[in-house]
Amino acid sequence: MAAVERPPVKEGIRIFLLCVCWYTVSSGGNIVNKIILNGFPYPVTVSLFHIFSIVVFLPPLLRAWGVPKTELPGRYYRWYILPLAFGKYFASVSAHFSIWKVPVSYAHTVKATMPIWVVLLSRIIMREKQTTKVYVSLIPIIGGVLLATVTELSFDVSGLISALAATLCFSLQNIFSKKVLRDTRIHHLRLLNILGFNAVLFMVPTWVLVDLSSFLVNGDLSDMSGWTGTFLLLLVSGFCNFAQNVIAFSVLNLVSPLSYAVANATKRIMVISISLLMLRNPVTSTNVLGMMTAIVGVFLYNKAKYDANKEKKLLPSTKQDLVSFDNPGLEKNQANGSVPFPLGTELQHSRNNVLTDHFQYSRQAYTMNYSGNHQYVI
Repeated sequence: MAAVERPPVKEGIRIFLLCVCWYTVSSGGNIVNKIILNGFPYPVTVSLFHIFSIVVFLPPLLRAWGVPKTELPGRYYRWYILPLAFGKYFASVSAHFSIWKVPVSYAHTVKATMPIWVVLLSRIIMREKQTTKVYVSLIPIIGGVLLATVTELSFDVSGLISALAATLCFSLQNIFSKKVLRDTRIHHLRLLNILGFNAVLFMVPTWVLVDLSSFLVNGDLSDMSGWTGTFLLLLVSGFCNFAQNVIAFSVLNLVSPLSYAVANATKRIMVISISLLMLRNPVTSTNVLGMMTAIVGVFLYNKAKYDANKEKKLLPSTKQDLVSFDNPGLEKNQANGSVPFPLGTELQHSRNNVLTDHFQYSRQAYTMNYSGNHQYVI
């Protein structure tokens, strides 16, 4: 079904409003998380509400948008879905533990190391080599994070380790979700829904053993008004987490991957700036310089990946590509979701993949020829 053409001005206004909403819910969600954890030090509980937000809010949205269901084989549940769900659970808990221990601004700066992990893990796991420009773009990321770490006034070792663990886990998720999306051609929001339901299996026992048991021993049940306020904040936190995932998907479907990288880098700057302003974290100018350097490095990485993939796309790499290159009329569109799995090496789909803080979004266009995965890390 062809997309409805909109006037450029209206399209620009729509993108601008979506970005404003995206920055607002992302910044607000992080500030709410920090406020909750300052007075209610139970990071697993915050993660539990985030997972439940996916389980509760996403299925109605999938039905409203008509996202097709895809049956996954049993081996994918054993080897990919369950490990990815465990990774989602562990990354969420680690991320909230880091926000509890260190300022939001520093936690987001450490998250900027994701390109380093993705490049390293892709080389080890997928044997994927990068261009010189990609490797050089990692230098400001490393330098910026090191500078921010050395000058961080509220530094905490456990907070740094948990932030790095969360970033490493997000990177592994991104790499393997890319494989699942490519092999099964499942819609990424459908995959997110499946991972959310399976992550609950890991989250609930952990919550019972860690947070619930601690709460029953140390919690004060006499102040019910205080618990009501905390519960409402937890609901807001969960909804913000869900909303920023959906809005990010909507923005990606309206702009190019490179424009999305710029928007996401701007979002990270907004989150850091607003958290410093609202939470009054003590910082130095050198500390801020390190944060901004790391964020600029992430953008340079995305630009280098964009240029490298653009060059790859211009050259045919397989016999099938040569046929399509010489006879573009042979390329036929296939209906979305009509075939759950590829039946051969020729039956592929083209994607522009963008790896975000939480999940891999992709602009999907199903065709008979595959031109490569365009992967960027935000």
